[in-house]
Amino acid sequence: MFPLRRLVVLAHSKSVLTNTSASVSSTLALPTAVRWGHTYISAPTIPPRSIQYQGLSVTAHPLPKEQDDPFELSKKDMRTLHEDIQKKLGENLMVGLEQLVDLSRYYFDGHGKAVRPVTVCLMGRAANMHLKNQSELQPGQRTIMLIAEMIHTASLLHDDVIDGSNTRRGKPSTTPIWGQKKSILGGAFVIARTTEMLAQIGCVRNSKYISQIFIDLVSGEFMQLNTTVNFDKRFPHYIEKSYLKTASLLAYTCKSVVTLAGCDDAMTEAAYQYGRNIGIAFQLIDDVLDFVADQSVLGKPAAADLRLGLSTGPVLFACQEYPELNELIERKFTIPGDVERAFGLVQQSSGLTRTREVAQIYADAAVAAIQDWIESPFKRSLITLADRILARNK
Repeated sequence: MFPLRRLVVLAHSKSVLTNTSASVSSTLALPTAVRWGHTYISAPTIPPRSIQYQGLSVTAHPLPKEQDDPFELSKKDMRTLHEDIQKKLGENLMVGLEQLVDLSRYYFDGHGKAVRPVTVCLMGRAANMHLKNQSELQPGQRTIMLIAEMIHTASLLHDDVIDGSNTRRGKPSTTPIWGQKKSILGGAFVIARTTEMLAQIGCVRNSKYISQIFIDLVSGEFMQLNTTVNFDKRFPHYIEKSYLKTASLLAYTCKSVVTLAGCDDAMTEAAYQYGRNIGIAFQLIDDVLDFVADQSVLGKPAAADLRLGLSTGPVLFACQEYPELNELIERKFTIPGDVERAFGLVQQSSGLTRTREVAQIYADAAVAAIQDWIESPFKRSLITLADRILARNK
């Protein structure tokens, strides 16, 4: 017998961005299982068949079988992904821009995690099975796969400039090779190509969704540059930033690929919720790995976020047990020894465990969003993907 998942009720049923001008802060309330303050309540075990999600009753399904492997099921669609992206980046360019092409292609080497295009692929196939009893991706749906990976990679080019990072995925970043100015231009070029590809799909709604991703990425980066000192606002600020910088891309590309399947509003909403919640879970685990993963596996130094002055989930939870962290957080770990001290306190605290627990809550919410979809290997693989994200080590 497979163990049943715990599914968690979100604090507010209206937790979706219904339009591009919606206030993000009003849509990203923490799940009810998380209390930020002096006490913390872990996720409750909710009996199966008695769960409410977004006002709908859903059933906790068994965990999927091993053959529902998300990376195996998406292998055919992923096989030429990076080759296709590289081809797009080199199309119709003037002579003399070979360096721009080389720079823009640099991270499309097949060494990334590829979680975003895999998620979009499985979401599109699951939606197609639900509506049409066939899973093959339409050309426009596969284009959204490429766009998801391209937007993410463009953001990495810009992140490396903002953060002053000299390594990425275990190799030199673009900045020590081509410099900051060209790296910024390279990121802008990749984004420009995605807008061209989006126009070729010819779906106005998808243009709106993808545009929101760009808005959210920039907004999230601005949030990251600002420290929220007020204790009560730190964790909501952190979750909101995680949505903007990471989860929005998954939320809106999942919504886009399901829109192209011809799904109704309820299904596009479910796709958005899956992407949103799995994206936040992904970022939470990413922040845990910054404290526990080996540099050779993770591809970047340990405590990289602390060195950038960032207070992530493990640090925020740790400061509830070690109040002396508050002073370090406020000065962004800028005094010699701050990073090492904070790193040690996080390791001594329950911050890593508690961050994983919150990631579990969001992963469960992602699974709950698609529970009513027709059973298929692709739906089950989306459930497996949630577990893989929670268990990943890089």
